[in-house]
Amino acid sequence: MAEIAKKPIGITETVLRDAHQSLIATRMTTEQMLPIIDKMDKVGYHAVECWGGATFDASLRFLKEDPWDRLRKLRDGFKNTKLQMLFRGQNILGYNHYADDVVEYFVQKSIANGIDIIRIFDCLNDIRNLETAVKAANKEKGHAQIALSYTLGDAYTLDYWKDIAKKIEDMGANSLCIKDMAGLLTPYQATELVTALKESVSIPIDLHTHYTSGVAAMTYMKAVEAGCDIIDTAMSPFALGTSQPATEVMVETFRGTPYDTGLDQNLLAEIAEYFRPIREEALASGLMNTKVLGVNIKTLLYQVPGGMLSNLVSQLKEMGQEEKYEEVLEEVPRVRKDLGEPPLVTPSSQIVGTQAVLNVVSGERYKMVTKESKKLLSGEFGQTVKPFNPEVQKKCIGDVEPITCRPADLIEPQLKKLEAEMSQWKEQEEDVLSYALFPQVAVDFFKYREAQRTKVDATLADKDDQVYPV
Repeated sequence: MAEIAKKPIGITETVLRDAHQSLIATRMTTEQMLPIIDKMDKVGYHAVECWGGATFDASLRFLKEDPWDRLRKLRDGFKNTKLQMLFRGQNILGYNHYADDVVEYFVQKSIANGIDIIRIFDCLNDIRNLETAVKAANKEKGHAQIALSYTLGDAYTLDYWKDIAKKIEDMGANSLCIKDMAGLLTPYQATELVTALKESVSIPIDLHTHYTSGVAAMTYMKAVEAGCDIIDTAMSPFALGTSQPATEVMVETFRGTPYDTGLDQNLLAEIAEYFRPIREEALASGLMNTKVLGVNIKTLLYQVPGGMLSNLVSQLKEMGQEEKYEEVLEEVPRVRKDLGEPPLVTPSSQIVGTQAVLNVVSGERYKMVTKESKKLLSGEFGQTVKPFNPEVQKKCIGDVEPITCRPADLIEPQLKKLEAEMSQWKEQEEDVLSYALFPQVAVDFFKYREAQRTKVDATLADKDDQVYPV
């Protein structure tokens, strides 16, 4: 095996996206972000992840903010730092597949408004669902980083990861990310995986994990020693728990080694001080629940992401069936196997989890089947790494002929139709994309935006009417 070249490690900062998505349900506002940008821009991060994922939906739905406006403001502030977003392949930032013309237009507008690096993933690791977004990013001269949704199971051997990584490199990816959304990658497994990937591809490798199971910082250390080029970390007030390892801790870990990041701890301390009151406020209001701050070893036992665990608890609570929690946890791996052993990440984690709840609560497996489970078993999300359980597939979708092609091949172009539907609300070109992803939520936001403007105009008119003494 070739000797791994030791070089400074790149840090991708997640505090403006995944960190607050993981700990406070993506509720950090643009107003809270803007004052600290100037200092963050001086750090020398590899990139700052600040957009995509759930930020788009949360901005429109809960914060009454235009996500495009947020991106433009962040771009204005970050003059020296690359901005990164998370993109769900053919799902974009929504939960269904969209036509190629919508995917292409979204990528184009994301880059035009300030994104440098687009991290693209598919919940099934079906690379057919990544092709359109990667081509579009390359066409717009953006950096296409493809993320492998990391998971465990019989099918997910080192050869599987090496093979898919090579295909990704051949597709035109500029870098590769190991996306460990559940915190399942343990330190010595990381050594094996990164070593294998380095043998397979020549593009840079980024590792993204969550602290949920308690091993993430050690996993980063072993991955870096094995040749990983970039790690994702979060400023300490929004680190640990279901978020990422702390930026300052990882910077100190590698200080004085060949992997030294060169980042200034004094500057990082000032940035941490800025975010601390936001954390305290979130704890005081209950927005940050202390349950997400500890170590959840069940993540490793059941291979279930932390967010999925809390979702199962709330579903059972609503049904008054909390005593069936352990039964449901045991049912999750069985359902996952029936459904082709997909990685558990949005939306496959929700599909598997909800189906497991229904199987246990109804007293008969697949007596009640969600429309999402039917979609998955019909091939509407793409191809799973293993075949579906034929008996389960028959019981759930009957004689429906499953899709075997790339699902988006069956979707007609959508942009013109969408533009016609929402034309009365259109104030900027990007509005059609907000509407495409979340039609009702976007229209509610457009109405709110119009009402706010009317209010401002009325206030200004009142001032103009006043007579001022000379």
